[in-house]
Amino acid sequence: MIEKRQFYINGAWVDPAQPSDLNVIDPSTEDPCAVISLGGQADTDAAVAAARAAFPTWMRTPVEERIALVEKLLEVYTARSEEMAQAISLEMGAPIDLARQAQVGAGAGHMKNFIRAAKDFEFIRPLGDHAPNDRIIHEPIGVCAMITPWNWPMNQITLKVIAAAIAGCTMVLKPSEESPLDAILFAEMIHEAGFPPGVFNLVNGDGAGVGSQLSSHVDVDMVSFTGSTRAGIQISKAAADTLKRVHLELGGKGANVIFDDADEKAVKRGVLHMMNNSGQSCNAPSRMLVQQSVYDQTVDAAAEIAKGIEVGSSHDEGRHIGPVVNETQWSKIQGLIQKGIDEGARLVAGGPGRPEGFNKGYYVRPTVFADVTNDMTIAREEIFGPVLSIIPFETEEDAIRIANDTPYGLTNYVQTQDGAKANRMAMNLRSGMVEMNGQGRGAGAPFGGMKQSGNGREGGVWGIEDFLEVKAVSGWTAE
Repeated sequence: MIEKRQFYINGAWVDPAQPSDLNVIDPSTEDPCAVISLGGQADTDAAVAAARAAFPTWMRTPVEERIALVEKLLEVYTARSEEMAQAISLEMGAPIDLARQAQVGAGAGHMKNFIRAAKDFEFIRPLGDHAPNDRIIHEPIGVCAMITPWNWPMNQITLKVIAAAIAGCTMVLKPSEESPLDAILFAEMIHEAGFPPGVFNLVNGDGAGVGSQLSSHVDVDMVSFTGSTRAGIQISKAAADTLKRVHLELGGKGANVIFDDADEKAVKRGVLHMMNNSGQSCNAPSRMLVQQSVYDQTVDAAAEIAKGIEVGSSHDEGRHIGPVVNETQWSKIQGLIQKGIDEGARLVAGGPGRPEGFNKGYYVRPTVFADVTNDMTIAREEIFGPVLSIIPFETEEDAIRIANDTPYGLTNYVQTQDGAKANRMAMNLRSGMVEMNGQGRGAGAPFGGMKQSGNGREGGVWGIEDFLEVKAVSGWTAE
């Protein structure tokens, strides 16, 4: 049993003010694999006080020095990447190969992108030729609370921590209590890289405890949260009393629009993308909208692809999908699969219960529903499991209407060989991101959504800007 009860506050590992043990469960086996302690108000206050005390000096630290520390952190992270992969795989169930390549790789990629963006970022810039003595100054917001999820832990931690550090903010991180081991390891790396005490602090806890304490804390200037829309609404309400800035990266119900001229790999690409990370991605293409003329063949192909996806332990190497994170999620997914059946969707792959050969572990059968209408529960709610809904459409206008008929607006996908049609779709889809024909967004592209998928953007220049205030200055003396 791994024991990690301490918190990282003001550059040191400290015991909780009051012990409150919580077992971390291995979702592949349902057995406890580690024990942490949940923090209380005293721990939260101590971490915020450390960040507040460190802020004036860190804010004035030359950006070149801040970038150099991130570069050192990247070296440490790379050297200890296998430790990180093992931690993520154990605590949240990502198969070890996925953990090594995508989960750990996301953290390294974001660090590289932020370093590149920071080196070209003008923290002090002219207003314009019409006002030669005016300057626009970008300065750090202050103390930032960061509340991160379990599904892509290093992806989300690095998107927040590295951007804030480069911007000159200090911070308190509350990782998900479902996946705390990777965050604890990350704190060790921060320490090894030589970040000054108080710049980065970590307190484990749950949303109702440390999460709400940070959201309402008078000495926290900003909350950056990734998680469910429900929790994002609660955080916004808690933060309102102190008028702190709130950045939210929330749920999604992405439409993957497949036209009749889509390339031959579009369906397979869409199904595998949906099932990746066991469907536990906010930007998953969970609604496959298919043009009527190719609908039947697409449904057949999607079903066969899903039936060929293997499910297995996160500890085994291979290209299978692992379990979902915990019993609560497993039960929720099972209920939604049954809801799809009850509401009349046609089950063409998977279904309720564990895959054949499993009687333990939070494994879900890769599931595909056809003949879904956009008013069904499985088309409205974020399932966060390996469940795909296929919806027919007739025309381009029909596809846009269905795709936009959702409270969410994170990522949509378009599959067509008609470039003009693809561009029209991109312009009309109401989402923060649109990916076309399997082409991923470029390094440093902003990540974020519209509507109930949140606000703000993470990654690259936009991610750094999210942690900065803008100050307008007149009468600047040129040096």
